[in-house]
Amino acid sequence: MARLQALAAGMAASLAATLVAPMTAQAADPLGSYAVNDDVCANSAVRSTIKHRFRYQVTHVPQLADVDIVDFYGAYQTRYHPATENSPIARRYCRATARLSDGRDRTVWYLIEYGQGFAGIGDNVEFCVSGFDRWNVYDSHCRVLR
Repeated sequence: MARLQALAAGMAASLAATLVAPMTAQAADPLGSYAVNDDVCANSAVRSTIKHRFRYQVTHVPQLADVDIVDFYGAYQTRYHPATENSPIARRYCRATARLSDGRDRTVWYLIEYGQGFAGIGDNVEFCVSGFDRWNVYDSHCRVLR
């Protein structure tokens, strides 16, 4: 019984650490909306997720500057792709500027995928900070998330 309780507690902790607060997709035209000021892109849960994952990245990828994101500003939506029959996942693309602990500002490109969190519960956030994608996971200059 104790093992079952420990397993449940561990799964709950993992789930809480990876989920972004539920966010509702706003209706948009089928072609997508561009450069719209957006409360979802500036959501504190999204920013917190990016800060946490960025900290992990700079401590585990060799030869990256040891900095933290201390603030975000100017967050806005660059485009929105609603769920359709051919593409069942709604995606919101965003851009913001992050102030780093070394005083420099960097562009952050990020994507919010609805319903793609841990085990399909909650939403997923993928991000790229300009100059910190050492292994070109998101292609040169964060092209994949633009």
